[in-house]
Amino acid sequence: MLRARRYKAKFGDMEVVRTIEELQTSGGALRRRFGSLALVPTMGALHDGHRALVKAAVDSGAGIVASIFVNPLQFNANEDLSRYPRDEAGDLAALRACGCHLVWLPDVATMYPLEGATTITVAGPAEEWEGKARPGHFRGVATVCAKLFGQVRPDRAYFGEKDWQQLQVVRRMVADLHLPLEIVAVPTVREPDGLAMSSRNRFLNAEERAIAPGLHVILSATATALRSGSASDAALAAADRDLNQAGFQVDYLALVDAATMSALPQMAPGARLIVAARLGTVRLIDNIAV
Repeated sequence: MLRARRYKAKFGDMEVVRTIEELQTSGGALRRRFGSLALVPTMGALHDGHRALVKAAVDSGAGIVASIFVNPLQFNANEDLSRYPRDEAGDLAALRACGCHLVWLPDVATMYPLEGATTITVAGPAEEWEGKARPGHFRGVATVCAKLFGQVRPDRAYFGEKDWQQLQVVRRMVADLHLPLEIVAVPTVREPDGLAMSSRNRFLNAEERAIAPGLHVILSATATALRSGSASDAALAAADRDLNQAGFQVDYLALVDAATMSALPQMAPGARLIVAARLGTVRLIDNIAV
């Protein structure tokens, strides 16, 4: 009988695995070495925001596992999966430089075998905003995260606050399914001009890139106005007007409860401003605590 092909590779002191069997072997050895595992799930095209996630995981003292998988299940019919940036060699070099120990690089057939019949649907924090703008998106996020958590069996998994709603969806899923891991949030990493780092920023042309920092500027000014006592309806209407005048096409702009993602009629403890807006072909998201 032919032996299954093995994909395990070494990049200095970092291992790269592409099969479940190799992941189990290398992950088990890593757990024995460090006592715990920390997972950084990514879709690749890594930037300083991802590096901050890996650094936070490294600082925990755990064995570090990063996954790279462009998840087709979280792209709907109106989104171009093939356009998502990919740079495997650059990503592996970046992860090694950050102190990652093990990289999990599955293919689509491994993550979604033909006989597979299970996906995960999250209600609650997944229903509005990105949930409405991108139907099926959070089903894909929840399903792939549940698979990664089952494959790697981490003690902690690290997510950036830039994708605030995603963070709440994953936290809700983990709590509801009693999954034995902690979800650790890492603050948004920004460019010097305030633009939240994103793999999609590379698609902004020069004119759009000059406009893009205005998203965070207007969001911050709106948060300041709300803290100063401005009525939320008036503050949000002014922000929407300013964004459109600056050249953004606003998908949504809302004051929400930070955990449930429910819209708030006025300022309250735990409030957060969230926004999604387009510049040309690029859709930007951001959020800020109020």
